[in-house]
Amino acid sequence: MTVLVDTSVWSLALRRRSRSLSAEEELVRDELGKLIREGRAQMIGPVRQEVLSGIRNRSQYERLRQDLRAFEDPRLGVEDYEEAALASNHCGAAGVSGSAVDFLICSVALRRNWPVFTMDKDFARYARHLPLRLHQPRPGSGLGARDSGLWTGTGRTGDRGTADRRLLIDDCRSANAEAAVRKAARSAPARRRFRVS
Repeated sequence: MTVLVDTSVWSLALRRRSRSLSAEEELVRDELGKLIREGRAQMIGPVRQEVLSGIRNRSQYERLRQDLRAFEDPRLGVEDYEEAALASNHCGAAGVSGSAVDFLICSVALRRNWPVFTMDKDFARYARHLPLRLHQPRPGSGLGARDSGLWTGTGRTGDRGTADRRLLIDDCRSANAEAAVRKAARSAPARRRFRVS
């Protein structure tokens, strides 16, 4: 099942150093890596914009922008925005406020029956008033990259953060390559179509 990943999780995994992560945050980062490898991680345009905002170094921005291209945005329609407004109104009537982007995430998830993976506590408040499902790290997600046999040894000695981030970026690039193959398969003439598993 597809999981809609919120800005808080992407930013934690791609923009924070592992040395500064708590045990809970490491679980979240590792779970995102699993979702990417399984082809289940999804983002929407406003989340992409939030993740890319505030990066001052142009080359870092370009690398991250290219890496995130692995994740195609679902097509959003008028109904998504209307449902977001309805969710905002419903929560507001119960005294719970939130941002337009948060309620758009809720709407997209609700309309597609996707759980939301977030570290933002506001979503737990929304879920008390909306039939929103929140994705939690699965047991065994807490295996760090080194402990799970995925650690590549990149980065400085003792700096697992660089290696972990590099692995996550490699997962994004791999997903990007797989997405390109799927896109080519969809656009190929019928007689030349092939199936991508």
